Amino acid sequence: MQSAGARFRAAVAAERPLQTIGAINAYAARMAERVGFKALYLSGGGVAANSLGMPDLGISTLDDVLIDVRRITDVTALPLLVDIDTGWGSAFNIARAIRSMIKAGAGAVHMEDQVSAKRCGHRPGKEVVAKEEMIDRIKAAVDARTDPQFVIMARTDALAVEGVAAAIDRAVAYVGAGADMIFPEAVAELATYARFRDAVNVPILANITEFGQTPLFTLDELRSAHVDVALYCCSAYRAMNAAALKVYQTIRHEGTQKSVVPLMQTRAELYDYLGYYDYERKLDELFAQRTGGAQE
Repeated sequence: MQSAGARFRAAVAAERPLQTIGAINAYAARMAERVGFKALYLSGGGVAANSLGMPDLGISTLDDVLIDVRRITDVTALPLLVDIDTGWGSAFNIARAIRSMIKAGAGAVHMEDQVSAKRCGHRPGKEVVAKEEMIDRIKAAVDARTDPQFVIMARTDALAVEGVAAAIDRAVAYVGAGADMIFPEAVAELATYARFRDAVNVPILANITEFGQTPLFTLDELRSAHVDVALYCCSAYRAMNAAALKVYQTIRHEGTQKSVVPLMQTRAELYDYLGYYDYERKLDELFAQRTGGAQE
């Protein structure tokens, strides 16, 4: 069987741009796979908010993210791209993170050039490290790979800090250091994606996130700008959280959930996506065998 890294590369080659959908937990991953997506994403901000109840400010740890990676890769063979923020420390920490991600079944990671006390990529006040420091981060990640097909994607947040030309210069340098793909964050214009793609000559990712600096470009628009990966990092969990909040408010204020039942996935739908009935049939078979043995 192909490695997860090889599967991610194959998915990028097969679908242009590759729709990579955020899955905040294992059940969301199962639903996304059933719908037909070919690659999944685990957001660092999503882990911080949904698993830890904390803001996306570099507070979560490698182990926090690995818990959710393992849960997702245990239930799906779809390749998973994982946000590892700034790599959680020095070259040794980065190397440990890469080895751990591969062992946990991830197919790709992206690592950014912000300072360790990072901010959300669509917030003001971001700071980036020197280009040379990010190059060292990338080299540490590449050297640590135990699977040569595992994808090291370099994210640059320099666009908002240093401008387009400097961000492209960084991206070219990151590819020179061994990055397989480039993730320019908070891009506001389609033409900017095309400039990045022409300069780096490796696959690039567009983060089509709601409520941020990037317009909600369509697949056709992204294709016209030569984008290779279209990322929808947080769409599903934002909708899930809004629905959950509505249910909580309704039950608290109305004393019943009757008016929000239409928002809910039914028990039958849940069981379908989980394969519940297959488990139940297996239980019936086991009980039947045990009962038959006792009668004999």
